[in-house]
Amino acid sequence: MKQIYAYCRVSSREQNEDRQLADMRDFGIQDGNIYLDKQSGKDFNRPAYLRLLKKVKYGDTIVRPT
Repeated sequence: MKQIYAYCRVSSREQNEDRQLADMRDFGIQDGNIYLDKQSGKDFNRPAYLRLLKKVKYGDTIVRPT
């Protein structure tokens, strides 16, 4: 079955991820399918992002809040 995943990221400890998480839940994404990193966006060496890439299968969708 195709899954929908979300990837959220905040780049500093001062930023709050609550709005992004709420938006993804409102979009209908289950908490277990939401991945969050709290670090710089300078590269893609991010723990949650790398876990997400290992999880997704062909046909799945990844969304990211704006």
